[in-house]
Amino acid sequence: MAGSPQSDGRMPEVRFLTVAEVATLMRVSKMTVYRLVHSGELTAVRVGRSFRVPEHAVHEYLRGAFQETA
Repeated sequence: MAGSPQSDGRMPEVRFLTVAEVATLMRVSKMTVYRLVHSGELTAVRVGRSFRVPEHAVHEYLRGAFQETA
């Protein structure tokens, strides 16, 4: 199951990106990333007043976007 602890009890390593990093990666504005996060289309974790987006969530979102246009 994705996101579950490994059999030895350790959590899998997840790389988190800032909203600015996601915007750069996707070549969109930060506001677009915030809209995707708030709409639930892009998974994010709130850390204090900031959001962090798991890198795999960005790849999953883009993969889904490519499939919709194909």
